[in-house]
Amino acid sequence: MDVVVVGGGPAGRAAAAACSDTGLRVTLVDPAPRRGWPHTYGAWHDELPASVPSTALAAVQRRMSVHGTGGHEWQRPYAVLDNTALWKRLWRADVVEVTGRAMAAEHGPTGSTVVLKDGRRIAAAVVVDATGAARALCGGRPAHAPAQQSAVGWVVNAAAAEPFCGPDTGVFMDWRPAPQTRGGWPTFLYAVHLGPDRVLLEETSLARRPALPLALLRRRLAGRLAAAGLGERERIDEERVRFPVDDPLPRPGRVIPFGAAAGFVHPATGFSVAASLRSAPWLAATISAALPAGPAVAARAGWSILWPTRAVTAHVLRHRALQALLSLPPELVPEFFETFFRLDEPHRRAFLASDGGAAETAAAMSALFRNAPWRIRRRLVLGSLSIGHPAARHGLGGS
Repeated sequence: MDVVVVGGGPAGRAAAAACSDTGLRVTLVDPAPRRGWPHTYGAWHDELPASVPSTALAAVQRRMSVHGTGGHEWQRPYAVLDNTALWKRLWRADVVEVTGRAMAAEHGPTGSTVVLKDGRRIAAAVVVDATGAARALCGGRPAHAPAQQSAVGWVVNAAAAEPFCGPDTGVFMDWRPAPQTRGGWPTFLYAVHLGPDRVLLEETSLARRPALPLALLRRRLAGRLAAAGLGERERIDEERVRFPVDDPLPRPGRVIPFGAAAGFVHPATGFSVAASLRSAPWLAATISAALPAGPAVAARAGWSILWPTRAVTAHVLRHRALQALLSLPPELVPEFFETFFRLDEPHRRAFLASDGGAAETAAAMSALFRNAPWRIRRRLVLGSLSIGHPAARHGLGGS
């Protein structure tokens, strides 16, 4: 076997499909490889690769509204993936599926062996860890307490959701507080169409350490929807989300991390799937080209193609920005985002891009710092000093 991919989520399936398409022999390991993906995955439409056809999209919003302390509309299409259609698109008949839980990987000069919980062993030249935040084969969870995004959403009929978004419009972030919110860390409404007849309305905590409790988010969402006349009877389904957004990059080693396990989660949005779909063909081509030089060389090349120097630097900048944001008092968070929402579109795109370069990211952060009110600048500077990175050097939060 050439490649063992551990993890059957969108990232793992994308990696397995790309490696198979390159001619590599692939095994995919997952506790339930035929299980569907329960969460909603969204992305800016222009960030999805051409390999994702329109048939793999559940809906496309032609514009997205945002609200910090004032309302704005972004004329940038936003897509929600059709999980079933995407799964079928990424399925390959020649990828061997193994039902099991990977516990460890052992390495030698001629390849690696993945050890499953039940004692089975699978040998391959290269191992890809796509187990998400668990990082099952890349050292496990980091020792620090993570900042986590958490959310609770209701799926409702599109007609019931009209007070929040029209037929061609979604809500990227609306920081206006839910009714009867009494202090605490602010949350925002996220709303997207899941198809012609259904809409997801989600109360979201962008990042908090520790994460805001789901019960609190559920109460805020219920209050927000009740103020618009929506009650339990309108709820078709409920979605619950919690995942880390500030995991450090894994160290290069014999296992290649991919997707969320590789640090693809964008700290400002929580997005990672589009980056995985775009990166999978590059990873597969790199492994295929480097394998003749040996498994260790292929593993190093795979990590390097995913995280070139410019991407590592941008990753560090964004994570510094997140730490500075977390240092703001709750009442300043909506105003902070209002400043961001007012930036020129190139700056917004650069900071929100999953693969944006360091120079573009730093320029966007510097523009935000320049335009922020002094009360926010002061807090960002203090937050920057607390993480040892002066704000005056890189802009937002001292990144």
